[in-house]
Amino acid sequence: MAGGGGGGGGGGGGGGGPAPPPKQDELVPHPAKDQLPNIAYCITSPPPWPEAILLGFQHYLVMLGTTVLIPSSLVPQMGGGNEEKAKVIQTLLFVAGLNTLCQTLFGTRLPAVIGVTSFEKIMRGIQGALIVASTLQIVIGFSGLWRNVTRFLSPLSAVPLVALSGFGLYELGFPVLARCIEIGLPQLIALVIFSQYIPHILRSDKHVFDRFAVIFSVVLVWIYAHLLTVGGAYKNTGTKTQASCRTDRAGIIGAAPWIRVPYPFQWGAPTFDAGESFAMMAASFVALVESTGAFIAVSRYASATPMPPSILSRGVGWQGVGILFSGIFGTGNGSSVSVENAGLLALTRVGSRRVVQISAGFMIFFSILGKFGAVFASIPPPIIAALYCLFFAYVGAAGLSFLQFCNLNSFKTKFVLSFSVFMGLSIPQYFNEYRVVNGYGPVHTGARWFNDMINVPFSSEAFVAGMLALFLDTTLHRKDSTSKKDRGMHWWDKFRSFKTDTRSEEFYSLPFNLNKFFPSV
Repeated sequence: MAGGGGGGGGGGGGGGGPAPPPKQDELVPHPAKDQLPNIAYCITSPPPWPEAILLGFQHYLVMLGTTVLIPSSLVPQMGGGNEEKAKVIQTLLFVAGLNTLCQTLFGTRLPAVIGVTSFEKIMRGIQGALIVASTLQIVIGFSGLWRNVTRFLSPLSAVPLVALSGFGLYELGFPVLARCIEIGLPQLIALVIFSQYIPHILRSDKHVFDRFAVIFSVVLVWIYAHLLTVGGAYKNTGTKTQASCRTDRAGIIGAAPWIRVPYPFQWGAPTFDAGESFAMMAASFVALVESTGAFIAVSRYASATPMPPSILSRGVGWQGVGILFSGIFGTGNGSSVSVENAGLLALTRVGSRRVVQISAGFMIFFSILGKFGAVFASIPPPIIAALYCLFFAYVGAAGLSFLQFCNLNSFKTKFVLSFSVFMGLSIPQYFNEYRVVNGYGPVHTGARWFNDMINVPFSSEAFVAGMLALFLDTTLHRKDSTSKKDRGMHWWDKFRSFKTDTRSEEFYSLPFNLNKFFPSV
């Protein structure tokens, strides 16, 4: 296109006269969509059974990463060996499957995998604290309190919250991948080639490579990693390298029993400590805010309409029930929405509820058949971290996609966005750096529970950015229509109640006619 289009009349200045004016439709930006287009199977439309089972298995593989990583670091700290580690992993899988089924059937009904959350930052091996902390989300969710809070959420304040739910996890991506660069980098390259370049070159309608890119790339690189292990590539290396690179490093396969059903209070009766419970409640509240961001991303990638606040509140209540299960079964961790599985929805473009319910079946099945589950649990962490590089980025992109509803030419919009995102990265950086250098957080009093109540929330990027954006957005807006449009609120108004948009019924209503007994508002 000729000319810089800046001034009023006159112009022309060069030879050949002015360029013809552009057609009107060329100047119109992409239209905003309250449902994400180009999704192959949305929340209510399941793929054919063979494809659904494979996709479900892929979700199971992806959620295995954190399920194995956390006990691997936590159990040795608690004085446990490989046998206890295998037991904790089985319990985590079992509870994750149970919670995912509950969430997809009775919670938000979104295809969200409920995995492990980083409560381990303050975990002291106390089930009692988890049981007490679960009441926070149960009360906030089922009482409708969270519904009243999220009514104030606009597309503008959702951007920092959702974006940093993904981008804020950057330290789990390349830094973990680089612990064994010779298998992590090939995994990342293979994933991008299978999911992006092969479909781009083939232009086929079949969608085999992009939809099953995780299975193809993981199997390929896992075999290559196993050949390196067997070939003795890591014989004379340090313990850290061996732990990251070897496919037989976990010691889980030998320690895992063939068949074992996790049961309540398997570690003995829980102990209750007021201080630990308060600290765990702080972590539970952080998980609640982070999960809100992840739920919003999942609804986007499932091609559903924005969640009515009452549905989000119901999901939080069921997540509280999930943390209660974690405490009862003794997983040593809380439960929250798996961000990596939310990213997988974007990669496969399959947002079907049935697929995630099948993956919950795999979790429960492999948690009982310990040896088989342990085989998949031996995938080296850098391979999993390579997957995270793509999946966390996709969740971050879901947050950025809400900018389409906001006025980016408004200085108030620019302020809320930029300040909350910057502080959401900067404050946790300070808290985390301080802890690495000193061995404790900036708030360091004699009461450990009080320290955790302050240090844990401010170490979470999504929490800081989301809460700051919500505060600035609600306190700075005026009641006029211009301000409402700038924030994108006019797009979300019709979804603030369950009954104002007919699609909410299709996506979020409870099964078995339960809406009669538990109506959504």
